[in-house]
Amino acid sequence: MYADWKRKFAFIFSGQIFSILTSSMVQFAIIWHLTETTGSASVLMIAALVGFMPQALLGPFIGVWLDRWNRKFTMIVADSVIAVSSLALGVYYLAGEPSLWVVYVVLFIRSAASAFHGPSFQAAIPLIAPEDQLTRVAGWHQLVFSASSVLGPALGIAVYSATSLGTLLLLDVAGALIANVMLIMVRIDQPKQEIQETPSFRREFVLGWKTLISDQSIVTITIAMAVFSVVFMPLAMLFPLMTLSHFGRGGYSASLIEAVFGIGMILGSMLLSVLASKWKDSTYISLSLGIIGITCMVSGMISSSAFWGFAALSFLMGAAAPLFNGPYMAMIQKAYEPEMLGRVLSLITSIGLLCSPIGLALAGPVVDRYGVQVWFFWSGIIVALVGLAMFIRLYGIPQPGEEKQALD
Repeated sequence: MYADWKRKFAFIFSGQIFSILTSSMVQFAIIWHLTETTGSASVLMIAALVGFMPQALLGPFIGVWLDRWNRKFTMIVADSVIAVSSLALGVYYLAGEPSLWVVYVVLFIRSAASAFHGPSFQAAIPLIAPEDQLTRVAGWHQLVFSASSVLGPALGIAVYSATSLGTLLLLDVAGALIANVMLIMVRIDQPKQEIQETPSFRREFVLGWKTLISDQSIVTITIAMAVFSVVFMPLAMLFPLMTLSHFGRGGYSASLIEAVFGIGMILGSMLLSVLASKWKDSTYISLSLGIIGITCMVSGMISSSAFWGFAALSFLMGAAAPLFNGPYMAMIQKAYEPEMLGRVLSLITSIGLLCSPIGLALAGPVVDRYGVQVWFFWSGIIVALVGLAMFIRLYGIPQPGEEKQALD
């Protein structure tokens, strides 16, 4: 089953690099184009909502379908839908400026397709890689994602400035096609369904929830992830405000902070790939939360003249992020049977996505009244305490996959 698994991932990640990178380029360029052409905060808010809500709302339910369908075929169809929507919008832009509702519809379709693609990809990984290599593979995936998050906005603006948004959208089509071709060349075996009775969406949905809560280690980390999403996710929007309001610097410095954070993510992903299996997955996650919490707290106390100190702290935050995401995903893939993984992953993804707007709603009034540093400081304390509590809670408890290793 796992013969030539490294070669398979070489094919898969080669294609995903193009797909994720071009999607990142398009996503940033569309938001920049709307900012440049409308200058309306309401337009940007609506664009963010239609690009976010489909994944959050569909997530709890699509897992049932993902576990029924062929995962490789689902990824190909999802990427194809994204490509067709990019093609349609690209043609619109090449012919002339489309109406805003057309842009909203395309963003909605792309988000809905991504809701199927992401969990399908993660649920397929344990069908390809051996269990003791899942953390390493998660590091590879984080590396691809991190590199795309750094290069995507920069390349997107470069291509957008040199050509047009329509040309960039057509480039996204090419990225999806390359990813699909590489995926077609890889064989992914489907997990065998043990229950052969008549499918029932409600029964399978409830079974997904019961399966998720059956592993207490995953439940503990998922609760930590939910708290983390509430307090940390708003910082993605507050970094530029921190640069502007506290340090008194402009757009160049704000983009520099984004780049430094992304470079930290790349190096953190590489470190995870090298050090995978040296410690327990939960230890990496606790360490990640501890580093992120401390760097956020210090950022909330730093003086307005210490911009380069803030840049160094941002680098450390970025480097710590893959130490949470990669091992967490590997733990999930080890904890549950492949035939249940689609449901579990879609539920966990939705929990994180639905917690993020709560944080955004809380952060706005707090920052307006008390300043951006207050959110950095207290969110850092909360994240660090969550990391410490999780380490104490899971210390000495066997992690997913360790029970099997003990029996072998």
